[in-house]
Amino acid sequence: MRGLTISKRFVGPCASPDKYPGHGRQPQADLCYQGLMNAAEIATVLVIEDTLQNSSAYRKVDERLHVIKQGSAYVMINVVPWGQDKAMVRCVAQLLKGVDLTKELATQLMTLNAQLRFGAFAYDPQGQLVLFVHSILGGTTLDPEELLATVSDVALIADEYDDRIMDKHGGQTMRDLLEEAALDGLLDADPTSFDFSAKA
Repeated sequence: MRGLTISKRFVGPCASPDKYPGHGRQPQADLCYQGLMNAAEIATVLVIEDTLQNSSAYRKVDERLHVIKQGSAYVMINVVPWGQDKAMVRCVAQLLKGVDLTKELATQLMTLNAQLRFGAFAYDPQGQLVLFVHSILGGTTLDPEELLATVSDVALIADEYDDRIMDKHGGQTMRDLLEEAALDGLLDADPTSFDFSAKA
């Protein structure tokens, strides 16, 4: 809960740096003072980092974007501002890429949305992506258990439905895309150019 204690220092709009002694040693506070993040966003980032940092599946991409892998799913955890002084945590899992949105698929996704206890399936025409998304309120009230439950449930739903939707409607799963990218990287590499004399 260290993040929750620290984050309460940043409640409300960003104040002048002299109101928070030692602010220069806290990069999150500097982001606030530079106008890059509001106080609720900083509090949210601290909770996310404190909650997920010990997981080997967790990666921080930047201050607002974090990724965690669970099963075959990758969940992007995005901290977004909500007005001037609030923040949301938006969890997005990409199930498939390269899927045509047919009437049948749209109807099935909407029917699933009506049956799910939280979150929703979505379609992004750019990239022809099938997504699963869910948002929760961030800030100092963000509960680590709620964050873990949200990330876990988004990943479980993505993991359960990606293959089922692909079998019927085509496309590529995130796992397939990553394996293909890794294979392309291996095939593009020139083994004769490797310098065995270089020190690690």
